[in-house]
Amino acid sequence: MINLSPKRRVSILVHILGWSMLCTVLLLLSPLSWRVDIPMEFWIRQLFMAILLVVIFYINMLWFVPNVLLKGKHAVFILTVSLGCVLFVGVLIYTDFFLHLPELMHKAFNPDEPYVPKPRRISGDIFNIMLYLMTIGISTSVASVQKWQKDEALRRELDQQRINTELSYLKAQINPHFFFNTLNNIYALTNLDVKKAQEALLKLSRMMRYVLYENQKNETLLSREVSFVNDYIELMKMRLTDKVTLNISIDDPKDDLAVAPMLLLPFLENCFKHGVSSQEPSEIFIKLEIMGSTVFFETRNHIFPVNKDSPEAKENGIGLVNTQRRLSLLYPNKHRLKFGKDESKQEYWVNLTINLE
Repeated sequence: MINLSPKRRVSILVHILGWSMLCTVLLLLSPLSWRVDIPMEFWIRQLFMAILLVVIFYINMLWFVPNVLLKGKHAVFILTVSLGCVLFVGVLIYTDFFLHLPELMHKAFNPDEPYVPKPRRISGDIFNIMLYLMTIGISTSVASVQKWQKDEALRRELDQQRINTELSYLKAQINPHFFFNTLNNIYALTNLDVKKAQEALLKLSRMMRYVLYENQKNETLLSREVSFVNDYIELMKMRLTDKVTLNISIDDPKDDLAVAPMLLLPFLENCFKHGVSSQEPSEIFIKLEIMGSTVFFETRNHIFPVNKDSPEAKENGIGLVNTQRRLSLLYPNKHRLKFGKDESKQEYWVNLTINLE
């Protein structure tokens, strides 16, 4: 027994209903209104013509259009359709004479008059030609639409595969970037305060758990992302001196919306990487506001030059560039990212708005 999918069953049902309606309107409705005793041969001829149209429809749709027209063989297609039209009309003419239909129809409409063979009416052949061309036209349109839908589905699948591959690559770049900076911070702490370094390692282990389990997913809960942000900030506080002023305002999510994991990390990293000086006073401003399904994220920090020989100087903003790319892939038309430098204040700022609906 053939097991058809629901979509396939619906498609078959639509074809059956379509042909039933077409044959009823074109081949049955008019003859039934004649109010004469129509001979059986006429209905045989109508049934034969209906079967012939169905065969022409599916041969053209399933084989001829895909293998000839859509392969660019336009002249062959037009020539074959023209020859098919002549053949179609010829077969119907032969069928009429084989069934003696002209004589039988004359007796049905004029039973008192003797039958005298007359030249065939051209109007009947024109009607048959129109039926043939309509069948060819509809089947060609259906085949073309199906080909377009198939190509579009393939294009979407390829785009999705490309996006998934690209996102995996971008996340793979972000993770080493994050660990590189964090391990540098802990290494610096080991020379100053072993206890703080131990606390930092505990926080890092909790953050690593988040990275290992949540970052493998396409989305995580916003509450977990916010917890990760808080852990990161607390970790960074351990290495800051009294010269750094932190202005932190982070909302706790009331609704657990879904968000891409580690999306905000590069902006935070840049704040602490470029906005902290061991010699001059500095201030870092971080604000995360959640209103319904919209997240507003803002950072501001002073700009201090980074040692040219340090690994951080060689990274050249990998995290920020990748985050821009992730936002464009994951939240097209649902985010707004602005950033820049305020030369008068020697300050770098970032404004990010994301709609998580």
